[in-house]
Amino acid sequence: GETFLPYYTGLAIDGIVVQKSMDRFSTAVLVMSLLAIGSSFAAGIRGGVFTLIFARLNIRLRNCLFRSLVSQEMSFFDENRTGWFLSPPGFALTSLSHPRFFSPRLALLSYSRLGADRGSTRMLVVRNRGRKLFTFFVFLIFMLTPRAASCTVRDPQLRAQRTNVSTRSLGCCVSNDKCTKISIVLADSGLFFLFQLTLLVVQVSILYYGGHLVISGQMTSGNLISFIIYEFVLGDCMESIGSVYSGLMQGVGAAEKVFEFIDRKPMMVHDGSLAPDHVDGKVEFRNVTFSYRTRSATQVLQNVSFTLHPGKVTALVGPSGSGKSSCVNILENFYPLQDGQVLLDGHPINMYDHKYLHSVISLVSQEPVLFARSIADNISYGLTSASFESVVQAAQKANAHNFITELQDGYHTEAGEKGAQLSGGQKQRVAIARALIRAPPILILDEATSALDAESEHAIQQAIYGDLQNHTVLVIAHRLSTVERAHNIIVLDKGRVVQQGSHKELMEEGGLYSKLVQRQILGLEGGGTDSVQPAARGDSVKAPSGLEEEFRIDHSLPAVAQDDFPNAAPK
Repeated sequence: GETFLPYYTGLAIDGIVVQKSMDRFSTAVLVMSLLAIGSSFAAGIRGGVFTLIFARLNIRLRNCLFRSLVSQEMSFFDENRTGWFLSPPGFALTSLSHPRFFSPRLALLSYSRLGADRGSTRMLVVRNRGRKLFTFFVFLIFMLTPRAASCTVRDPQLRAQRTNVSTRSLGCCVSNDKCTKISIVLADSGLFFLFQLTLLVVQVSILYYGGHLVISGQMTSGNLISFIIYEFVLGDCMESIGSVYSGLMQGVGAAEKVFEFIDRKPMMVHDGSLAPDHVDGKVEFRNVTFSYRTRSATQVLQNVSFTLHPGKVTALVGPSGSGKSSCVNILENFYPLQDGQVLLDGHPINMYDHKYLHSVISLVSQEPVLFARSIADNISYGLTSASFESVVQAAQKANAHNFITELQDGYHTEAGEKGAQLSGGQKQRVAIARALIRAPPILILDEATSALDAESEHAIQQAIYGDLQNHTVLVIAHRLSTVERAHNIIVLDKGRVVQQGSHKELMEEGGLYSKLVQRQILGLEGGGTDSVQPAARGDSVKAPSGLEEEFRIDHSLPAVAQDDFPNAAPK
C-alpha cells in the first residue's frame, strides 16, 4: 500500500492543478486513505508477529546458552573471563534477535518496496528517454554512495588491524587506541558529509530537471511530485538494505561466539550413577597427582595420600599455595585427576551421581555466596522441604540465631545481593547454618570461621564436635584455634604431605607445623622462623628482640574440655 501513495499523491495534485476536477481529487484522496489504513493494519500485524518470533528466539537462545554454560567443567570458567558471561552474551543475543540487526521482515520489506518503487518510477518516465537517463544516474548515485562509505570506513579499520598486529613496535611510540579512535571519527565525519551532500545534490538535481520538464510540458506537476517522492523512498530503501547488511555482519560476529559456547561439549563428563541410600563418609586420597589445565606445567598436588575418617575432624594446614583448597576441589569432583584416586566409602567419586555427590557433601567457603532472598530462604536454599523449626535450629548451631532475631524482620530480612546487608561474620554464620541444616555426611569448612570472633567460633565448634557421629569433617584454616583440637592434622607443603598427626604429636615432632604455630604466636608474617624452636601449650618463647615473654598457643579461644563434646570420637 505504501508503494502507491506517491502515485496517488501525484494524481490528487493533478486533479487540483491541471484538471481542476473535485471528483478526481476526491477519488485519489479516498484511495490514499484506504491504502494508508490497510498498510498500517498490515504493518501492525507484521510487526507483532515478527516481534513475537524474535522474542521467542531470544528466549530459546538464552536458555540454550545457560544450559550449556552450567554443564561445563570448572576448567572452562578458569580459562574464560567471568565478565564475558555477565555482559557480552546479553549484547550478543540482543544482536542476534533484534530486528535492527537481523530482520528478514526489514529486508523483505525493503526489497519489495525497492522493486515496486522502481517499477512505479519506470512507469512515470517510460515515455521519455531523458527521464530514463536521469533516473538511471540518480539510482546509480544511491548505489555508489554506500559502497564509497564502506570503503571509507574499511580503511581505518584496516589501519587499526595493522596497528594491533604491530603493537609491540608501535607501543613505545604512539597511543594505538587514540590513533584508531581518531581515524574512525574522521571516517564517520567524512561519511556523514558525503551522504548528506549526495542527498542535497540529488534533491536539487531532481527539482531542477523536473521543473524544466514541467515548464516544457513533458511532465505534469503531479508526476513531478510523485517522481520526487519515489526517489526519496528509493533512497530510504537503499539505506534500509545497507542497515540490514550491516546488522547481518554484526549478528554473524555475535553468533560465532554464542554458538561456540552452545555447541561446546564439556571435557569432563559426569556420567556416574551410584546413589546409595546411606553414606558412611570415609574419604581416601590415594596417590593423587593433580594440576590445573590453565597451569598444566605446575603440579599442585604430588602423590598425596591421606584418609578422612567418619566421626572425626581432620584439618589441612600449610602455607598459601600448598594445595589445601585443591584437595577440596578434587573431593567435590570439580576437576579430573592426572593420577591416583579419591574414594568415598571405597568407591571412586566419579562413579557417584554428580548431583547425589554434592547432596552428601556440604562446603562452607571463606567467601560464602548468599542470594538476594530472605535469611530463612538462604539457610534452606536447595532443600525441597525444610520446616521453619529446622531453619532456627541450624541457625542456633551456627550461633546466628541471636543476630537474626535482632534484625527488624528477623528470619524474613532480605540478605541483599551477595549478602550485602550482612557483615562478613554474619554471612559466614548464615552459610554455616545452610550447611548444618542438611546434616551432611561430609562437612568441609574452608576458612569458614575466618571472620568470626572467638565466642562465635567456640559455639560453632561445640555444635560440630557435639554431633560428630553424623559427620566427617574437613577443616582448612590458618587460625590455630580452629585446627588444634582436630583429631588429625595433615600438613601440606608444595603439594606434598610432609606431616600428619595430632596437634601435640606434631608440636613434639617439630618441622613445618611447629614453625607455622610459632610464626602465628609471634605474629610473624615473613621469614625468620627457622631459629624458633617448637613450643608446647603454655611454654614460653623467646622473641627475636631478646625479650622474654610468655606466649600461649590459644589466647583468643577459651579452653574447651573434651567432656564438652560427649559425642566426639576419641583421639
